[in-house]
Amino acid sequence: MSAVYALFSDPESAQAAVDRLRAAGVADREITVISSEPFETSEFGSRDKATWMFKIAAAGGAVGLAFGYWLTRMTELSWPLPTGGMRIVAMWPNLIIMFELTMLFAVLSTVATLLVTASLPRRRPQLYDPAVSDGRILVGLENPTVPPDALERALSIPGGRIKTLP
Repeated sequence: MSAVYALFSDPESAQAAVDRLRAAGVADREITVISSEPFETSEFGSRDKATWMFKIAAAGGAVGLAFGYWLTRMTELSWPLPTGGMRIVAMWPNLIIMFELTMLFAVLSTVATLLVTASLPRRRPQLYDPAVSDGRILVGLENPTVPPDALERALSIPGGRIKTLP
């Protein structure tokens, strides 16, 4: 079996299913919860909050700034144009290029982080059911290591439908 999941109509029963899966020995990282709306009041709605995207974007911006400074400085030093006693490396005109490269590297690192953390593109489809679009909450496991009867007991809560994917 490649996936087992149950669909629930309310967040309380979905939270009960998550708690039962944990009690059956399933790690939090293995449990998939998908809903069409956020449920901040439920514990399953706030378990995946931490992200490194801000720090990676800031690091990408810092690399872009350093690259922009290096590029403009080395370009001006490689082809020096003496202009009436002014310095060869002029920072004010270089700020435009440095800003643009800072933003470019920040955006590219953010997009790369998004693609990696969202596992895009995927070779196989993610666990999903069209009933999620109708307001149901999906709680399930992909490639479960727990015995099937323990999963059936954990996911068999009133108001839920259990499905198994081959």
